[in-house]
Amino acid sequence: MSIPIVSTKLYIPPPRAKAVSRPRLIERLDQGMHRKLTLISASAGCGKTTLVSEWLAGCLQPAAWLSLEEADRDPARFLTYLFAALQTIGIRSGEGVMGMLQAPGPLPMETILTAVLNKITAIPDRFILVLDDYHVIDSRLIDDAIGFLLERMPAQMHLVIITREDPDLSLARLRVRDQLTELRTADLRFTSSEAAEFLGQVMGLRLSQEDVAVLESRTEGWIAGLQLAALSMQGHPKDAASMIRSFTGSHHFVLDYLVEEVLQQQSASMQAFLLRTSILDRLCGPLCDAVLRGGTDELLSGQETLQYLERANLFIVPLDNERRWYRYHHLFADLLRQRLYQTTGGSSKGEAKRDVEELHLRASEWYEDHGLELEAFHHAAAAHDVERAVRLIEGEGMPLLFRGAIAPVLNWLDSMPKEELDARPVLSVMHASALLMAGQPADVERKLQAAEKGLQGAAQDDNKTRDLKGHIAAIRATLAVNTHQADAIIAESRRALEYLHPDNLPVRTATTWTLGYAYQLQGDRAAASQAYTEALSISRTIGHYMITMMATLGLGSIQEMDNRLYVAAETYRHALHLAGDPPLPVVCEAHLGLARIFYEWNDLETAMHHGQQAVRLTQQLQQTDRVVAGEVVLARLKLARGEVTEAAACLAKAEHIARRQNFVKQTPHIVAAQVLVLLHQGLVAAAAHLAQKHELPLSQARVHLAQGEASAALALLQPLREQAEAKGWEDERLKITVLQAVVLHAQGEKRKAVQALVEALTIAQSGGCIRTFVDEGIPMRRLLSEAVTLETIPDYAGKLLDEFEAERLNGESKPAPRQVRPDKSLIEPLSVRELEILQLVAQGLSNHEISERLFLALSTVKGYNRNIFDKLQVKRRTEAVARARELGLL
Repeated sequence: MSIPIVSTKLYIPPPRAKAVSRPRLIERLDQGMHRKLTLISASAGCGKTTLVSEWLAGCLQPAAWLSLEEADRDPARFLTYLFAALQTIGIRSGEGVMGMLQAPGPLPMETILTAVLNKITAIPDRFILVLDDYHVIDSRLIDDAIGFLLERMPAQMHLVIITREDPDLSLARLRVRDQLTELRTADLRFTSSEAAEFLGQVMGLRLSQEDVAVLESRTEGWIAGLQLAALSMQGHPKDAASMIRSFTGSHHFVLDYLVEEVLQQQSASMQAFLLRTSILDRLCGPLCDAVLRGGTDELLSGQETLQYLERANLFIVPLDNERRWYRYHHLFADLLRQRLYQTTGGSSKGEAKRDVEELHLRASEWYEDHGLELEAFHHAAAAHDVERAVRLIEGEGMPLLFRGAIAPVLNWLDSMPKEELDARPVLSVMHASALLMAGQPADVERKLQAAEKGLQGAAQDDNKTRDLKGHIAAIRATLAVNTHQADAIIAESRRALEYLHPDNLPVRTATTWTLGYAYQLQGDRAAASQAYTEALSISRTIGHYMITMMATLGLGSIQEMDNRLYVAAETYRHALHLAGDPPLPVVCEAHLGLARIFYEWNDLETAMHHGQQAVRLTQQLQQTDRVVAGEVVLARLKLARGEVTEAAACLAKAEHIARRQNFVKQTPHIVAAQVLVLLHQGLVAAAAHLAQKHELPLSQARVHLAQGEASAALALLQPLREQAEAKGWEDERLKITVLQAVVLHAQGEKRKAVQALVEALTIAQSGGCIRTFVDEGIPMRRLLSEAVTLETIPDYAGKLLDEFEAERLNGESKPAPRQVRPDKSLIEPLSVRELEILQLVAQGLSNHEISERLFLALSTVKGYNRNIFDKLQVKRRTEAVARARELGLL
């Protein structure tokens, strides 16, 4: 019979019924509420969690509590539980976040947190977030995420970190800004009076004042030591004094000794329960019963035993208010596991190992029966049951890897002996797939070759062998997508579809998508569209999240190439919706598409927003040329705004990255943009050399036009136009025809120029294309001005002339950028972004208006405001403006 599975991470530990009141510490916690962070950093067993629990019990603000464990160092797991904790107090992260966390690939931590900060900013009341046992995380990514959170934390939120070690955060900076409250081991030590109250009222011991003082001195006020000592003395009340006198040594050794004493005072069945259930990270009654399976006297059920352990203070922590799930104190669990190997299986280490593996196997079976396949896999791996682990990874129709469990599967495979992997080709294929999804493609081919070597002796007509060969080919096809090798993609994709089992829809669907990408690379846009459509239909049916996203992006790019810009924009927006808020890094392609489209619509501000979003997301991807594509888009935008030097800098960066990582497919796009920059700078000879060196006919035609060689330009453009028409490439046809019109007009062939212009206007109007014309500058404006007098010219020409006029007026009225020198009287100068926000504050814009103007999250704007106030040493916006004027910053 199944039981409800509740969140096993979230709880607010209630104060113990007879806990010692510590008003001196409660007062310090209350006084620190105006700061950002309360850090309680002390050694194990100092009463950190109990203290915070007591404080929260009397606190007016609601609290979200997250108790951490070692497995939470995985960023996706950490964020999942963090958002679940916030949800307990009414703060929802949004539907897109959970889908994002379950998808493969690197996580965009900052964008995820920004989305949640936006949710927090919208709530009216203050609250407290507690991260307990933070030291077990030991993750640079999570430290960075918490640092990001602290830097931009809304005023409604107060963070409490409970840890044994100082976190790797900017604590010194927080201290200087009076944003940090600290409680450490010395603060948490029990005084003599507190120790006497604890030992007498809580533990029920009758000790003399002298005995209490000795014990308090020997333990240095360490609450865990006091508790362990008291538990030992409860069994020997007459020998309490002698036990106290012999109570020496560092507390780590004392803990080992006293746990032995506590265990020995328990019944044999209770000791067996503690030792055998110590393999579990979390415990509930039915799970314990399944693991023990007749291994104790069974006088009590698993649930009754857990409740007894809680009442007896035997180092067990409730994980939910219903008292269904528990965990052992971390140190207690470690020692229990150590003793488990010493006491299980008699004198044989091999027998002890087999007994422990049997316990893990029972846990795996229970978790699988209750639909918790990831936990079932964890215990199958611990039981060294490779067949079971592989079956659980493969899942039922949708592999565990495709459901976001990349890190645990990859860690297990990385830990496997090479001989074990080589003997099982399926493991090598899984390893290759996991590496590819984790963004580590370097070692993928070696794993695939190992799998192929292992399959040489297998029956080649066996369905499983054929499916495995198909999976290998599908992985190679995806590798070829990263390097844009169309022939390799098609060959491997077709091989994959030939070998894959018809029921293997997840991999077959991914292969259909790779074929679509190959067709797109070859210029067969109709075939690409058909493949994307098929992949999209199947992926939606089976719930293959990533392929749904990739196929949508592919369709958007085809629509954009066909000049169906309005349809393409909607498709890209749908892809952003699929990616959630915050988005997956792979959706940078949607932002790139929207940047290009809004650029074409001459909405440069919105285009720049999407371009910057794209570049930011590409930085979270490994070994991808998308970062180069993003820099080229930004360069075109800067060039359109007259920022020629900045555009050249973007292209220099793009060229450096492309050369360093051998992104040769991006070279034509970089060079074409560089030619435009050189022509804007009047460096025609340099532009000519670059265009000729890389054999770019469209760029060469522009150079010929700049050199006054119209005939040479037309000779290059005509075959390009014929090729575009033959292939149905509407985007290329439009660009070529527009340039032809300008060249013909420059040559004096006005009738032909107007004919070309009319054709270009007809193509452009349905997609709302503007920038393709405006970028041609004064020659195009002259041609349009002459053409509008003709009856045959489309009305769209008038719209373009209006855009030219707006461009001219904008260029004339745009003030020169102001160079602001940070005042040397400031301890820490304002950044460029902070100065920009300060200017808008001075103009009277609200935080919400600033966030919309700069495309920043509202919480980010508030974070910048706090930084500005701190640096200017003010408390309010009006004071900040006055101080800035005084320093000459405005």
